[in-house]
Amino acid sequence: MIDQVNTFDVNALSALKRAARENTPESIKATAKQFEALFLQMILKSMRDASPKDGMFDSDATRFYQGMSDQQMAGVLAQKGGIGLGAALERQLMLQAFGNTPPAGSSAATTPQAPATPLVPAAAAAISAQVTNANAANTSSGVQATADAAGLNGDPQQFIRALWPQAADAARQLGVPAHFLLAQAALETGWGKAELRMADGSPSYNLFNIKAGKNWKGRTVNAKTTEYEEGVAQARTESFRAYGSYAEAFQDYARLIQQSPRYAAAQGQADALSFSQALQAGGYATDPAYAEKLTRVINSAVMRQGVITTAMNTTIYT
Repeated sequence: MIDQVNTFDVNALSALKRAARENTPESIKATAKQFEALFLQMILKSMRDASPKDGMFDSDATRFYQGMSDQQMAGVLAQKGGIGLGAALERQLMLQAFGNTPPAGSSAATTPQAPATPLVPAAAAAISAQVTNANAANTSSGVQATADAAGLNGDPQQFIRALWPQAADAARQLGVPAHFLLAQAALETGWGKAELRMADGSPSYNLFNIKAGKNWKGRTVNAKTTEYEEGVAQARTESFRAYGSYAEAFQDYARLIQQSPRYAAAQGQADALSFSQALQAGGYATDPAYAEKLTRVINSAVMRQGVITTAMNTTIYT
């Protein structure tokens, strides 16, 4: 029976991958449980890594057996219901596979949709590390070429999937979760649909609507924008930076946040509201509701779904 497969074993995981592609209720349920087990294991690992390692019993052997214990614990917790992530993912996959008429007895048919909850910082960081490590072998060039060629059309899932490697790289430099940067890029561009365009219609790749300024030596694009002065919206035409790729946009954003003392409080933040408020306090945007809007996108159900799907495609299907 597929639920009893030891999915931490490489051969068993390969069997699970093949079964997952069948889109049967049994394989979907097992895949969801396996993802939750991996998710819980990453959380446990991040907690271990954050703990002091100079104790009397700290050694390579101790860490090895702790890792085995964490794997076993994560697997057991997932089988027993875990934290509800597996059930939520199962419902999502069932609905994708069977539409509005999921098989009788499945969680998608019997369990109402739960309200959206934020991604906890430790879990999001663990996912970010997992996806980034899995994509590292590609280097930015191959993945970047795919993202740039595909373009961004306002689809959140495509947006997250295409830009995750670039976001994760910039986020590591700033010490924040990758989905914080994706959320800000989504807020600034409407998930890519409202990305600034050059005069010939080609993309500017400016995902963060960073203005050119007098010290900018690169290409520029002019666009209408709304600025707030003493709480009153004012329509203007401004000059914005233009890049050669989305990777350049993320790297320029990381430099801006790192090099400007105004944004020092945003670096190293693991809390969505604190990160958003630090950007607003530093003057990133004049919209008085900017921090609230950004926090809402970071904690949104669509962001959570996109992160989970991206991580699952990396750890299960690749």
